[in-house]
Amino acid sequence: MDKKKFLTQILSGVLSLSILVGCGANTAPETTSKFNRLDTDLKVGMVVGSGTIDDRSFNQGSWEGITATVKNSKYVIPAGETESDYLVSIGNLTDAGYNFIVTPGFYFESAIFNAQAKYPNTHFVILDGAPVDQDGNTVIAENTVSIHFAEHEAGFIAGVAAAVEIQEGDFGFIGGMQIPAVVRFEAGFTQGIEYANAHLGTQVTLDEVNVVYQGTFGDKAAGQQIAAQMYDRGVKVIFTAAGGTGMGAITEAKSRANQGEKVWVIGVDSDQYLDGVYDEATNASVVLTSAIKYVDQATHDMIAAEVEGNFPGGQDITFSIENDGVGLPAENPNLSEKTLETVNKVYEQVKNKEIVVNESL
Repeated sequence: MDKKKFLTQILSGVLSLSILVGCGANTAPETTSKFNRLDTDLKVGMVVGSGTIDDRSFNQGSWEGITATVKNSKYVIPAGETESDYLVSIGNLTDAGYNFIVTPGFYFESAIFNAQAKYPNTHFVILDGAPVDQDGNTVIAENTVSIHFAEHEAGFIAGVAAAVEIQEGDFGFIGGMQIPAVVRFEAGFTQGIEYANAHLGTQVTLDEVNVVYQGTFGDKAAGQQIAAQMYDRGVKVIFTAAGGTGMGAITEAKSRANQGEKVWVIGVDSDQYLDGVYDEATNASVVLTSAIKYVDQATHDMIAAEVEGNFPGGQDITFSIENDGVGLPAENPNLSEKTLETVNKVYEQVKNKEIVVNESL
């Protein structure tokens, strides 16, 4: 099937919108989902490589896309974070009959290279990465699909939205590990601020001291400490591309909001508005908006393609603004209508290539 046609089909609805050691089953209560659960007995497994399953971000979004799509699902938390640990977890899943496996993160690249050959009857989806051999060459077998996201475009739109809404002042950025996906978020965010300053009348700064990579995706305490330091320096908005570490920044912002301070966070990967609610009576949240990667849509679409007999093995697919694979949440209570009008225009300009966002600074 033609890749462009395939992408159009799978993405058309995106924005109109235990015997296994260390594993978890899909035991969460039924919730309203934008996906219809498929009538299939397909067993889908997921290996968690870094962070936690409930990181309110990349891992959780990937997992929720799975559990909303199939009834038979299981995740595995490996004993460690080495290629050998990942391969053991993959082997445990395949032994238990999970022959469709999702691995969210670049750290699975070498493990999936070996697994796709060792388990030719298993289909693999690697998010934010591609299988690489010992020489660093990308080798995507017919039983594997690689999914990437245009994080720089999501970061750009979030940067524009925040700058237009706040108008002036200091912004900050907290990254987890300094990996390509997170660096692209930072690059896009920076370019979004620069674009707003140059074309939309804003006066926002993103100083080097307020760009910090903590080094992990699961240290909430460290994320809170870094955010506190930034807010103390007068930063008004912090974009967190740091998984569970970023939840610490949200915690700090909520604490300050409860004391009457006006500070904001930009969420990442999923819509984190509810995570930022500090006043349940009014549903007020410190999350200004979120830079979304539709990881739940990606996992859903790949599973649906498998069930329909159209698994796009051997392909590297990018979810971008062009195919509505990244962007802002459908609802943004903290953004004004005027801001959203401006952001929608800029979004269309990026989609039409009138604005080109670079992957790096």
